[in-house]
This record gives sequence, C-alpha cells and structure tokens, in this order.
Amino acid sequence: MNIRFDDQVAIVTGGALGLGRSHVLGLARRGAKVVINDLGGALDGAGRSSAAAEAVAAEVEALGGEALVSGADVADPGAVEAMVAEVMDRWGRVDILVHNAGILRDKSFAKMALEDFRAVTDVHLMGAVHCAKAVWGAMREQGYGRIAFTSASSGFYGNFGQANYTAAKIGLVGLMQSLHWEGEKHNIRINCLCPFAGTRMSEGLVSDDVMKALAPEYVTPGLVYLVSRDAPSRAVLRAGGGAFALMRILETEGVVLKRDALTAEAVAENWEAIAAPQSALEYHSIAELSEDVIAKAMNDSGR
Repeated sequence: MNIRFDDQVAIVTGGALGLGRSHVLGLARRGAKVVINDLGGALDGAGRSSAAAEAVAAEVEALGGEALVSGADVADPGAVEAMVAEVMDRWGRVDILVHNAGILRDKSFAKMALEDFRAVTDVHLMGAVHCAKAVWGAMREQGYGRIAFTSASSGFYGNFGQANYTAAKIGLVGLMQSLHWEGEKHNIRINCLCPFAGTRMSEGLVSDDVMKALAPEYVTPGLVYLVSRDAPSRAVLRAGGGAFALMRILETEGVVLKRDALTAEAVAENWEAIAAPQSALEYHSIAELSEDVIAKAMNDSGR
C-alpha cells in the first residue's frame, strides 16, 4: 500500500505549529495541496500573527508542493466560509479537513469564568462544526471527503482544571458519530484523533526526554491514514510516541429488574451486577442499542 494525496486538497486548522505543522508536511509530502489555517495567537487564543503559517508554507513549497495560508478564525463561521470559498476558487475542491486548532484556558471549574469555558468550546467544538459545515456541500457534491477531528483522551477520562477543554473534546466524538451516518452515502468518512504529543500545550509539564519521545511526527502517520482513501469511519485513534490504539465506547451487559419491584433501593442492591465489566457490549448504532433496550423492556422477567 502506498498512500498518496495527489490532486487532493487538504485544509489543516491550527496548521502552523506542533501537530498541525507535522500534519501539513505529512500530507504535502504525499502530494496534497495544503491550506495552512492558523490564527497565529498565543496558547490562550490572544493575538494574531501569520509568521509561523508562512514559514510552514515555505517548507511545503520547498518540497515542491502548493500551499495557501489562511488566518481565518475557526470560531467565526463567516471567516471559515470565506476561507473555503477562497480554496474552492483556487483549486475547485476540498478533499480533506483536519480540525486541529485549539486553545487552553485551564482553571478549576469553581474559578473558571464562563467566557473562558465558551472561548475554548468555540474553538475546539464549534470550530469543528464551522469547518465541517463549510466543506460539507463540496464534499457531498464531489462524492468524496475525509474529515478528522482532534479529540483527546482527557475528553473520555476528564482532567482537573480542564472542564471546558474536556467537554469540547468529547463533544467532537459525538459530532463524528452523527456526521458518519449523514456522510456515509456520499463517501464522506469522519474520524477522531486523540494525540499524545510534545507541543507547546505540554511544555513545562514533562521532561525534555518525554517531549522528544512524544514528538508530533510520531502521531502524524495515524492522521494520514485516517484521511486516506481507504480510511475507516467512526474510529477514535489514540496516537503517541509511535503507539496506536483504538478507543471504543462499551456498555456493561447490565441487569433487568422486575418493574413491579423497581425502586432506587433495588438499583443500589444490584449495582455490582449492573457495573460488572464482564461481557461488555459495543453497540454500532443507536438503532442497535434501542432494539436491545426495547427487548429487555418487553421481557418483564428480571430480578
């Protein structure tokens, strides 16, 4: 297998530094024309600069590729639509969207201002919505599209002081799940990447040796596969340091309680059995889950 992106156009948000830069170069080396979208702000989203994005564009061109720099704010749907319109005018198509842009405003929930919660979700989650919405029509019309959202393992497990960030990151998984069903018949595949990488978001938190072991280029091969022609869809790929794993949502088999004796106390008394991890199930659709729930509900012969 030789994964190539010749004649394809890829938009990478947050594409100027760290993971984004690595993704841009990884796609460009395989033939993609790349849009380097980056506001060029600080880690908390303040400020603007195109310098880093222009530097990455120069790297792409040195490889013999084509690049377009965009400073569109992904939190602004109008700016995102204008960016996609410019891409369509220049190259006539959008094949790949990688939403990697993100900011941090960490603080304990008790001390976090609502504007800081909203600012983070506006970039991570609503930014993904704005970008996906802007390219959706073109991808449907051309009968092809690959979208990857940058989620995070902390979205599944939580992290102290990051209620805004983790809520946005798990929201991306839900967005992926629904867009999968809507894009399936148009050959649009959507996945999530959960990276562990040494970037400016992790500077000062880990040692230099760990930063080197978690270099962004050890994550990018997973991203490249997730946006390739033969990519899966609805996959959540954890990637870091060359290690890759698939993250799945499982439910315990649970128990059925008799409805004529259904009380909170009965739930408490059966909690160990309800929570038992043995025979955990993976549902592939809400319809499959609904069938199981209804079947159990119609069979009132529980404990």
